[in-house]
Amino acid sequence: MMNAVQDKGRHGSHDERGEAAGRHLPVLLQRCVDLLAPALAEPGSILVDCTLGMGGHTEGVLEQVPTAHVIGIDRDPQALELASRRLARFGDRFTPVHAVYDEIGDVVTEHTRGRAAASPTPGAAQAVLMDLGVSSLQLDETDRGFAYAQDAPLDMRMDPTRGPTAADVLNTYGERELARILRVYGEERFAPKIARAIVRRREQQGPWERSADLVDLLRATIPAATRKTGGHPAKRTFQALRIEVNGEIEVLERAVPAAVEALAVGGRIVVESYHSLEDRIVKQEFARGTTSSAPPDLPVEPETHKPYLEALTRGAELADEAELELNPRSASVRLRAARRLRPTPDHLRHRTTQRKEDRR
Repeated sequence: MMNAVQDKGRHGSHDERGEAAGRHLPVLLQRCVDLLAPALAEPGSILVDCTLGMGGHTEGVLEQVPTAHVIGIDRDPQALELASRRLARFGDRFTPVHAVYDEIGDVVTEHTRGRAAASPTPGAAQAVLMDLGVSSLQLDETDRGFAYAQDAPLDMRMDPTRGPTAADVLNTYGERELARILRVYGEERFAPKIARAIVRRREQQGPWERSADLVDLLRATIPAATRKTGGHPAKRTFQALRIEVNGEIEVLERAVPAAVEALAVGGRIVVESYHSLEDRIVKQEFARGTTSSAPPDLPVEPETHKPYLEALTRGAELADEAELELNPRSASVRLRAARRLRPTPDHLRHRTTQRKEDRR
């Protein structure tokens, strides 16, 4: 469950800011700020940074948009601690919250309750940002097990205080289920062969514990002739395990409609995705809001069926050459943005309520 993290002081030192800033370069930072800023012009306007990480995007907004207050959500306590140090100089303009970002509705309600006089729209946010996927912090921390380049315990939890690890998945899932998550979440063409090898290895040699052992198995299992394209042979399997361990797809399916519902009319949402499954969910949710829900044969479109979102990007925007040179991790980014035109019609809003009940 969510809880606010104690402020680290009003003015952070250069050293405090540098620890996080030096380890994290936010993807498409200026584009995100430019898209969000028009919704944050009124004093006290609230941006919810659903994936705070080490605070790079939030820092950019707080520096360039002096009227904004940011609520930063992250499930990773270490990320919250580092970001809080980085952003301490902004004082009470920043509120860190330990939560999973599909809880955005509850977070906005709780943390705007005492700000009614200061907020342009009490109980709602003026802007929402989601920068999906694994963070620089998680990739760079060897003992978290996210990176296949270093040997580490097979953990991969974004919140290391709760839930099953990657080792638990490898040691308890059956061959068919392993093949499914590798195929669906990793888009791995050799999913059945890898799943079979994983199960055989644990039966013969005991439980999975270390990432280097998994990398060795993947190298031995995936045909050498296919490794010339598609990057490291472990890339897709590690991605699939990370998504499964953290329930990323299920969380995102709940979070995007919940984020739209948390937006005030005129508010803006920006989402950065890094693989096709994420981008597909965002694309479908935005398309639902930007398309009339009226039957096509009606002569007049009823007000309740008019689109409640307006697209701010033409399709998904990619990183340009300058961004790629500055930040290689931006290579797979897909950015989409939308603006809230009106409240969601009642006949569509129940979907969000149902997903919230499903989470509980």
